Amino acid sequence: MAVTTIFAKGHELNAMIDLDKLSNYKENSRLEAKKAAGGLPHSIWETYSAFANTNGGVILLGVEENADKTLRIAGLENPEKLVVDFWNSVNNSNKVSVNILKDKNVQIAEYRGQRIVSIEIPRAERMDRPIYLNNDMWKAYRRNGEGDYCCSKASVRAMLRDSGNETQDMLVLEKMPFSVFDYDTVRGYRNVMRITHPSHVWDDLDNDDFLLKLGAIGRGDDEKLHPTSAGLLMFGFEHEIVREYPHYFLDYQEHFDQGLRWTDRLTSASGEWSGNLFGFYYKAYNKLIQNPNVKVPFKIENGFRVDDTPVHKALREALANCLVNADYYGEGGVVIKNHSEEIILENPGSFRLQVAEAISGGFSTPRNSILMKMFNLLDIGERAGSGIPNIYRVWEKQNYKSPRIEERLDQIERICLTLPMTTQKENE
Repeated sequence: MAVTTIFAKGHELNAMIDLDKLSNYKENSRLEAKKAAGGLPHSIWETYSAFANTNGGVILLGVEENADKTLRIAGLENPEKLVVDFWNSVNNSNKVSVNILKDKNVQIAEYRGQRIVSIEIPRAERMDRPIYLNNDMWKAYRRNGEGDYCCSKASVRAMLRDSGNETQDMLVLEKMPFSVFDYDTVRGYRNVMRITHPSHVWDDLDNDDFLLKLGAIGRGDDEKLHPTSAGLLMFGFEHEIVREYPHYFLDYQEHFDQGLRWTDRLTSASGEWSGNLFGFYYKAYNKLIQNPNVKVPFKIENGFRVDDTPVHKALREALANCLVNADYYGEGGVVIKNHSEEIILENPGSFRLQVAEAISGGFSTPRNSILMKMFNLLDIGERAGSGIPNIYRVWEKQNYKSPRIEERLDQIERICLTLPMTTQKENE
């Protein structure tokens, strides 16, 4: 008899727990067992918070852990009372900040004369996170392996930043003047836009009006124009950017010789260039495509050689996604590692939706929507959540090993996308 589910696919959970095979299960990042012989366990709320703030999971009441970590049914004398007690508490805002459950998420099941309670907890929507306990914002938990741990203050602040309706890069920086901008970068951006969008209606605007339309500057509470976070990140000087984002750091590393720590490196803090996102994007992309496994077939169209391929386009998408979805207040910086056999792109921050949803596509919730707009105007990146699915499709058509996405939610939140650069046959 299957009673509940444990693995996420979008918002739903789809892999059934078979009670006939319960001894094959062990507690993990998505499954928690509690004997609950003395009533509703106090620790259930830490697990509720942890599952909701991580990737969801299932709590089984009336199930205990054996010495070898396997599970067995202990049964409950009065599961109905446990269910009533649970609903009373989960609906009490003094106990948990938000109840994210529906009736179907809590079930009583019977197996061979013994009854248990299963509680299915989805990952909370970003607007509801962090889920915390006892009216204490810092009593928010996350799941790591088979344990629940209290979130760091940095993790709580990161969830709070993502919970608002406005994206992070919309902030108007009222203490910053226009002198934070590198106008050579602004000029370079406008030149690329003239190529990608000839005769655009913004083409004849002066820089201030252009930057206002673009979202690089905005009007503050003082009714004066100031740089926005997006404008600072895209066009600012690195030494100005770190005034707002102390952990800001862009790092491209090339690892083509295993005997060397790296064969080439580019960082935003070198002082040799502006250090902003626009400059980094083009510098890093032009180095990425030098990977020996990025093939450029000999192809002629209209008398000209075509050097652009689906892999090139996917790499542009991946790099832009990494920069657009970074939490620049977070630690660790953006790190791009170019190995011969794989390319790794890491950025600070967690996914704003389930990883499975990001891979399946169709819905976009960028952390920095103005930065996305800025890249889109250069024909870089996609709006409708098709970026990551397109990368997966391109890799499949190239017969490359499938990309891997890892969301790390420990003390420093990071997203890591690994793009294998060898074919399936080469990996055999």
